[in-house]
Amino acid sequence: MSATETTQPEVEPAVLYAERLKQLQLEQAADQKRERQLGYAKVAVASVAVLSAIILLYYTKLIWLLLLPVAAFVWLAVWHEKKLQWIRWRQRALTFYERGIARIEDRWAGAGETGDRFLDEAHPYARDLDLFGKASLFELLCTARTRAGEETLAAWLLAAAPVAEIKARHAAVRDLRERVKLREDLFCIGESVRAGVQPDKLARWGEQKPILKSTSVRVITTLLGMLWIAAMITWAVLGWGTLALAISALNLAWAHRIFQRWDAAADAIEEAAHDLDILAGVLRLIDQGQFSATCLKEIQGRLRHAEYSPADAIRKLDRIVGYVESRRNPALGLFNVLMFWNAQCVFLAESWQQEFGPQIRGWLEAVGEFEALTALAGYAFEHPDDVLPEFVERGPLFEAKEITHPLLPANVAVRNDVKLDGAVQLMVLSGPNMAGKSTFIRCLGVNAVLAQCGAPVRARSLRMSPLAVAASICVLDSLSGGTSRFYAEIRRLKVAEDLSAGPIPVFFLMDELLSGTNSHDRLEGTKLVVRSLMEHGAIGIVSTHDLALAEIPAAMNGRAVNCHFEDRLEDGKLIFNYKLKPGVVKTSNALELMRSIGLGAATEVR
Repeated sequence: MSATETTQPEVEPAVLYAERLKQLQLEQAADQKRERQLGYAKVAVASVAVLSAIILLYYTKLIWLLLLPVAAFVWLAVWHEKKLQWIRWRQRALTFYERGIARIEDRWAGAGETGDRFLDEAHPYARDLDLFGKASLFELLCTARTRAGEETLAAWLLAAAPVAEIKARHAAVRDLRERVKLREDLFCIGESVRAGVQPDKLARWGEQKPILKSTSVRVITTLLGMLWIAAMITWAVLGWGTLALAISALNLAWAHRIFQRWDAAADAIEEAAHDLDILAGVLRLIDQGQFSATCLKEIQGRLRHAEYSPADAIRKLDRIVGYVESRRNPALGLFNVLMFWNAQCVFLAESWQQEFGPQIRGWLEAVGEFEALTALAGYAFEHPDDVLPEFVERGPLFEAKEITHPLLPANVAVRNDVKLDGAVQLMVLSGPNMAGKSTFIRCLGVNAVLAQCGAPVRARSLRMSPLAVAASICVLDSLSGGTSRFYAEIRRLKVAEDLSAGPIPVFFLMDELLSGTNSHDRLEGTKLVVRSLMEHGAIGIVSTHDLALAEIPAAMNGRAVNCHFEDRLEDGKLIFNYKLKPGVVKTSNALELMRSIGLGAATEVR
């Protein structure tokens, strides 16, 4: 797909999702009916079994007939549980398509993962461009089922990829775009990502040395456990109670000796390994896939081994962790310290750790990359009019046709053209209140972030060079930190200036620059900032209400231009068309907006 080409799906995404949703709803209704019937059947069979037992108390020779209702009940119970599993799986599938339709219809805000934990206030653009939080870009994109997938997607949004990597992701997006069933299967793997595997903890545990690594401790513990079992059998058969008591005392003493390390090892395993079945399911899905994109094949290659499957290895660990967690069962407490059942489970987990642990980080990274690519592909499928951008090596360049903000509903978003390059590096954007200046600046920034993470952009076409985005749009003061808004803003500007000294041109996006100072200092300060950035090869936009800043392009020898948004008054109402126009704005609306809400009305009456 080129910068100006979109690939329309054979069936409109909304239609496909609606058809699949209807099919699943019909199947779900049928299965729920069968599930209720099975429940009633279990009650009926159980009642028959109880009545038969009462009757057969008087006919003990026929007591074996009880096996018939018992067998029927077991069969019904197994069938019932399988039906419940299908219903739970299908409910997740229903949620997948419901959320997909909500995204297509712009009803998605607040229904997905917000990614709040990834927000870094010091980041050059994350807060300003609404990357994380409710109704954020992350919430729109993220469909990951593991925390590794969430973390990878967040990392891609926070740091631009090299052009070669972006092109590789484009190929993967094309490969995965039409694979709706794969994304459905991926979504249905687990109940919720919120309680899932924590990648850093699991990877760190895999790379650590076992706590109970001593061979002598393992041998002694195993022998004492076997000896206690033999003593119990001897006591039962030969009546040697004294020997059993002595060995029990010995085992209690040994358990006391190793308990601290034993408990620490079990705690470490339990803390690191949560919901491993989700991770195993994603690994198996990747392993079974047939892909054409090079980076997807490379991900598969990292997860394939001649002797074992990572999915099988993780499932084995999941079973072992289940055994380790049995130590919290009070009924098994005494057996654990006499027979060392739980210690044996810890030995098994640490043996697994020694064999597979160092590879966990690589597996998690591969899973994270696959899920992030799947999220981008899902976004591309659901927004077929969006395009993959074209990258040029030499810059600076940002040239877009009919670009708009991807977080705005498609039916209200207004598209505009813009071009900034080495010839025209600066746009001074003027306009009245509510005319769309801040939204336009964010629109360019968000699309630049999407482009450089490998996703489609909301435009008819976009050509750009690698750019380091730096924004000063949402600047907040800090009462607790003793930081004024003006000081917070100049610190943001220093971040942009520091970035401009790097090898990649800066794309600066500054809304109402230096509004916290007087008009003279604001004008001179803005000149100082933009000249410094432009001398380092940066391009960008500065928006303003202060028309004095519109004088800046005149002194820039053609390297800067004025553009504006405007409004008009119709029947006493302010009308905005949000279309970018050349030149300086000629209208203002502050007084009209004040009057529209009745501000100052009492003074006018007097």
